[in-house]
Amino acid sequence: MPDPRFLQIHFLAPYTAALLNRDDAGLAKRLPYGGTLRTRVSSQCLKRHWRLADDPHALSRIAGATDAFRSRETIDRKVLADLTEVDEAVLKPIREALLVAVYGDKGADKKSRQTLLLGEVEVAYLATEAKRLAAEAAGDGKAAQEIAKDWLKTHKANLKALSEGARMPGGLTGALFGRMVTSDPRANIDAPVHVAHAFTVHAEEAESDYFIAADDLAREEDTGADTIQETELTSGLFYGYVVVDIPGLIANLGGDAALAGEVLHNLLYLIAEVSPGAKLGSTAPYSRASFLLVEAGDRQPRTLAEAFRDACAASTAPAVAQLTAHLAALDAAYATGETRRVMTLANADVPGAERGSLADLAGFVRTLPAQLSESAA
Repeated sequence: MPDPRFLQIHFLAPYTAALLNRDDAGLAKRLPYGGTLRTRVSSQCLKRHWRLADDPHALSRIAGATDAFRSRETIDRKVLADLTEVDEAVLKPIREALLVAVYGDKGADKKSRQTLLLGEVEVAYLATEAKRLAAEAAGDGKAAQEIAKDWLKTHKANLKALSEGARMPGGLTGALFGRMVTSDPRANIDAPVHVAHAFTVHAEEAESDYFIAADDLAREEDTGADTIQETELTSGLFYGYVVVDIPGLIANLGGDAALAGEVLHNLLYLIAEVSPGAKLGSTAPYSRASFLLVEAGDRQPRTLAEAFRDACAASTAPAVAQLTAHLAALDAAYATGETRRVMTLANADVPGAERGSLADLAGFVRTLPAQLSESAA
């Protein structure tokens, strides 16, 4: 078996009469591919549902995971939450200094702030500093201005210093999906989990759904509907693709291969079981992957999206057939030798893949970080 430097995850997931991901006009997101328009779910949508899932395999339930907050209001809602009794004349310059340190020169203006991910360790550091500065000012507003100004000289545009030496500065979310800080590039975190936009393996299937809201207390002479609206509904079998740079993941987790294994185990469950759904009350967009293929190897990853450049029938069996045919052609041409496991509801074999349940596949990926660490030792 080659060293498991990269984990590749391919999945097929079916949805019926749903609106999983909308554009700015409220319509389903789309993607032209192979001369055919497809329905699409963005990578941002997929990642958000996986990282926020309230699920037995939620990332937040992993022992050793730390939280993170993606917001423009972390200073007010988290950092300064315990300073409500501090005089406004003291709090105002401290607050502004914190905002500039974290969000850049225009940080005092909420509209100019980047929606930034801050980890628990960073929030805790800033909260401690805010309390210290407030105590040092001792109720004197003018003193607070000078104290905040001096503090900012050592912290401006230096978010990285807030978490120097921390195990997971951006929390588990940052360790998986990365962080970009425009005000301080040194605080950026490279994402070891790469997520492609999912798209239907067939031409889009969409309709305009006309619906009304009836007034239950309307009188007999009142005719017609109280509200008349339209929305779009789509159906489809989506192909999704995720790559994990396992050395990068281990590094972002402070070198903890065991924790990386738990993360991969739970992430695989989330990919297979958590739906990227909107309009929950009116469409119940809950589904499970009907096909899941994982590959571990040491060569550059490659998507299998090319299998669906020519649109196929909108069901699992023909989609799996096209995918396996394309995979076999790649094997013959490149012979990269990945180790594979597959879970499938279609009665079909996948080249070089051992079949198993979701639990089997999750158990397999859990072992990969430890294997990589042992081979590097």
